[in-house]
Amino acid sequence: MGKVTGFLEFERLEEGYEPVEKRVKNYKEFVIGLKPEEAKVQGARCMDCGTPFCNNGCPVNNIIPDFNDLVYQGDWKNAIEVLHSTNNFPDFTGRVCPAPCEAACVLNINNDAVGIKSIEHAIIDRAWAEGWVKPQPAKVKTGKKVAVVGSGPAGMAAAQQLARVGHDVTVFEKNDTIGGLLRFGIPDFKFDKSHIDKRVKQMEAEGVVFKTNTIVGEMPKSGAGSKVTNWAKDTVTPEQLNKDFDAVILAGGSEHSRDLPVPGRDLAGIHFAMEFLPQQNRINAGGKVKDQIMATGKNVIVIGGGDTGSDCVGTSNRHGAKSVIQFELMPQPPEQENKELTWPYWPIKLRTSSSHEEGCEREFAIATKEFIGENGKVTAVKTVRVEFKNGKFEEVAGSEQILKADLVLLAMGFVNPVDTLLSGFGVEKDARGNAKASTDVGGYKTNAQKVFAAGDVRRGQSLVVWAIREGRQAAREVDAFLMGSTTLPR
Repeated sequence: MGKVTGFLEFERLEEGYEPVEKRVKNYKEFVIGLKPEEAKVQGARCMDCGTPFCNNGCPVNNIIPDFNDLVYQGDWKNAIEVLHSTNNFPDFTGRVCPAPCEAACVLNINNDAVGIKSIEHAIIDRAWAEGWVKPQPAKVKTGKKVAVVGSGPAGMAAAQQLARVGHDVTVFEKNDTIGGLLRFGIPDFKFDKSHIDKRVKQMEAEGVVFKTNTIVGEMPKSGAGSKVTNWAKDTVTPEQLNKDFDAVILAGGSEHSRDLPVPGRDLAGIHFAMEFLPQQNRINAGGKVKDQIMATGKNVIVIGGGDTGSDCVGTSNRHGAKSVIQFELMPQPPEQENKELTWPYWPIKLRTSSSHEEGCEREFAIATKEFIGENGKVTAVKTVRVEFKNGKFEEVAGSEQILKADLVLLAMGFVNPVDTLLSGFGVEKDARGNAKASTDVGGYKTNAQKVFAAGDVRRGQSLVVWAIREGRQAAREVDAFLMGSTTLPR
């Protein structure tokens, strides 16, 4: 513990943002990270608790008190070693993770939590700047071959872990670029794609082979995933992967968007968020998109109050939308949680994102009854207020209203993976349509011979940090399956 009284002496310092009027004019990252001296002060606030709940609050079990102390001591090189020991990609999580570790921080019981995420961000940025992030190729090859289907954070983490213990790993990605949801779902202003590119180069130097524009099995027939541009040009069958590889990890994510089947759903101008967001990311990368969905000059309604909805808000503002309203079915949560009841768990409270601050009206406890249109195009949304009673949502009498809408974006989450991927391998599904595979020791294995599943395809839609955890743990189980034992951490 570097500073015994640090948590009493120093206040939490938040990372800064560029001004709204400046950042909405481009798609660049706008978070201003902590300076080394500021990160040192934040590290000093860590109490080095006897039981550090932050470790368990973090899905990858980052050894948080250790790297906090190392930053306080100025030992940044060992800090990145500690951070990388549990997290392959802190450059991802340090930007887009909501930081459940901070909710679990012991200091958070009656004070502001340690700025763990900002310290993590500072460590990895310093490590890249100093050249400390280097490839770690295996010294001995095993001769075993592993196929990873999907190049999101789960697939990337699994591939990197397996390559480092000597297996020949090939990652198959249906899009033209690696990254999955990180690449095509998260806007560039929240996460610049150069961070993925640097990791891909590192992994290629470690022996990982990436095959893009390649879909495994059949192309899905419906859902948002079927409408993504630039679909795969090559296909490979599940039978071929089973023949050519000693093990297969399915890490394709949960891509089937939740729909809203109300009258008027077929009107033009109503789109899934995962039709809208990837298009702008492709444009930012220098690509071309035919008939891009634009919010410019339009009254935009975003249905769904989560992070994806927030991303639609931020992108719409950058397009120059006339107005943006975001709907949430649940009632507005309290601005401050009751920490005595919720700590150390993730609390339900009102969260205002940087996109909301850029301009957005938020409506809670509201449901969509009908889409109204003229000449086949959406012009308005008919809504009603709702209350949760007797285990269900009930409409509030006399609360119906009609709101203008030239563009409606559905951001209500994802229900399950693309069915053709699981059925192609004969993988048994759980009640929610995800791949059925336990997380017990010897887990992540499906009912199909030598086929494993990790990430959203197994657990349902979740956080990037959960995907990294699943990829790491699945890699450990695959290594043990192939070699009889493993040195990879769980």
